[in-house]
Amino acid sequence: MTSWVPGADASPYTPANLPYCVFSRQGEAPRAGVRIGDHVLDLAPALHDEVFAAPSLNGFLARGRAAWSDTRRRVQRLLSAQAGEAAANRAAVEPHLVPLAEVRLHQPIEVGDYVDFYCSLEHATNLGRMFRPDGEPLLPNWRHLPVGYHGRSGTVVVSGTPITRPRGQRVPAPGRPPVLGPSAKLDIEAELGFVVGTPTRLGEAAGDFADHVFGVTLVNDWSARDIQSWEYVPLGPFLGKSFATSISPWITPLEALGHARVAGRAQDPEPLSYLGRREPWGLDIAMRVELNGEPISAPPYRQMYWTPDQMLAHMTVNGASLRTGDLFASGTVSGAEPGQRGSLIEITWNGSEPIKLADGQIRTFLEDGDTVTITATAPGPGGTSIALGEVTGTILPSLPGPRGGSDRTSRVPSDRDGDRRRPADCG
Repeated sequence: MTSWVPGADASPYTPANLPYCVFSRQGEAPRAGVRIGDHVLDLAPALHDEVFAAPSLNGFLARGRAAWSDTRRRVQRLLSAQAGEAAANRAAVEPHLVPLAEVRLHQPIEVGDYVDFYCSLEHATNLGRMFRPDGEPLLPNWRHLPVGYHGRSGTVVVSGTPITRPRGQRVPAPGRPPVLGPSAKLDIEAELGFVVGTPTRLGEAAGDFADHVFGVTLVNDWSARDIQSWEYVPLGPFLGKSFATSISPWITPLEALGHARVAGRAQDPEPLSYLGRREPWGLDIAMRVELNGEPISAPPYRQMYWTPDQMLAHMTVNGASLRTGDLFASGTVSGAEPGQRGSLIEITWNGSEPIKLADGQIRTFLEDGDTVTITATAPGPGGTSIALGEVTGTILPSLPGPRGGSDRTSRVPSDRDGDRRRPADCG
């Protein structure tokens, strides 16, 4: 399908893509749009539908799968060069196209709940080898269910939001007492996020994946590894994860990913029946991580062990309800090769193998002023490629801590405390 919009057909944002956003221009209120080429189509006037005049996509997402499909077909028809009424559509729609350079992008959804999973076999294995070198890399439950935890929805932020280096308790060296201070092991996690549209009632499990999930967005789940490793026993991630999670301002509909769908990886042992794959929801999405503009990794999402339909099934099997705007993420995407690892803790093997950037700088973990950008592409129709909108963030110095913040706690764990000082497995 070609478009009359100038430049659209030569871009990865053709009518086969059409990711949604919330945007504004100077002096105007935020409202919903879709991207076509290097323009944003202002949907409320183009479709004569006030749900798109709202400052989030939640109202539209709540309408459900039939409405999502109908709207997509309508927008494609308006932007298509093939339609018999293309000239009339162009005359009606062109006044509502806004150059991308003129817009400010906002967080596209009001996030209800946020769940982060841990679904990459390679990532989980790498972390297990790193922290349990004499034991089995995977914990006993890992191949039986998609491991996850509930995150903090209030600190999900849109791409471009500066990330302040978090403070927390950390152990500066083995055998020393914990101190309160800025994280010295600030990390990234390249992930794929899934946005829920259709809710469920409390007590019922979710049905078909595509009936509930509207689309995908790129995620960087920033992680303070030193804070996380000290605090996570016995209840899991907390302050080391909750300070910020960045998402792209673009939500790519599942319908745009039809050519990216692949069978998921073989699973052994066979999961319980509720985790059975009714449809192929593996996704052939090629990710790219840049640090200060330099590529450092290319994580392949298609190698993920647990697929998003299985994540959704497990997340709701106990009757936990879904809400419109809920976000769940895949966990770090890592592949089998060293150049496919989606976190610095893996890329530098917990700091023991620093990377050297083109300008000569050395990195183990993130320094103040560093900018991380994650992009991704997926197969489109006819051998084309579609793009998922990038997610980026720049690290700011830690804010001053509370008075007395460097006070030490009264006791240091001893060797008798088992693995309390072991760095944490992470999503």
